[in-house]
Amino acid sequence: MPVCPAVRACACARPGCYRPRRYPSDTSDGEWALIAPLLPVPACGTTAGGRPESNCRRAVVDAIRYVIHNGCVWRAVPADFPPWRTVYGIYQRWNTTGATIALHDALRAAARQAAGRKAEPTAAVIDSQSVRAAATVPQASRGWDNAKKVNGRKRHIAVDTTGLLLEVLITPASTQDRDAARPLLFNLHRARRRVCRAWADAGYAGQLLPWAATYLTLTVEIVKRPQDQHTFQVLPRRWVVERTLAWITSYRRCARDYERLPASHEAAVYWAMITLMTRRLARPG
Repeated sequence: MPVCPAVRACACARPGCYRPRRYPSDTSDGEWALIAPLLPVPACGTTAGGRPESNCRRAVVDAIRYVIHNGCVWRAVPADFPPWRTVYGIYQRWNTTGATIALHDALRAAARQAAGRKAEPTAAVIDSQSVRAAATVPQASRGWDNAKKVNGRKRHIAVDTTGLLLEVLITPASTQDRDAARPLLFNLHRARRRVCRAWADAGYAGQLLPWAATYLTLTVEIVKRPQDQHTFQVLPRRWVVERTLAWITSYRRCARDYERLPASHEAAVYWAMITLMTRRLARPG
């Protein structure tokens, strides 16, 4: 099909790719320059071999970001993107093989270095957030949070001192924070050996502190609310993770849990943070 000469080619450098950037969630040229080298090598470029990919990778990434940003179902992906089955298949393959987490971690290291910090953090802040579940969430993986009056799931996250995501864990909303903190901190310790201190709110007080000190050599410090506090007050360290939870909730796919599997919701959270970090890194100046 002939292409109008006025239409600029896509920055992905794929011959014949002229898809314009028309949605707020689309990658800019600067963002794509950050993402492209971090994506897994296509099968045709490996020693095992395979067929060349028939769809533009940048269009696939834009389609994934469109779903995460706007919260639509996969079948409602606009027609100017690759077929939704192709996009969803690549999305699931990257999540299963760990490519999504690898992309996220590489961007986080770059964002920390751009802020004048070391690539790997040494401290973390943990917190949780209950999210209402849609009808597509099975009963076995959802619960009732009596404190927040939420029927759904709860996401437990660990962030660094700048608010960038380190680990995420999805549980039924009925799970207590201190119970879910053990697998969360264990995963954090296994992936981030340099983290030696963590801050949390009073909901994590109890047996978690000696357990983390004994088995993970991790010091968990409780940031308590002042007893004489009657108005809103920003608490040290805790505000960082609460801001990150607000960032995640601003993406409609994460504002409510629509996923059948908890791992799929974790992937949506990672893609929300990937979008946030690429926009930060590609910002002029």
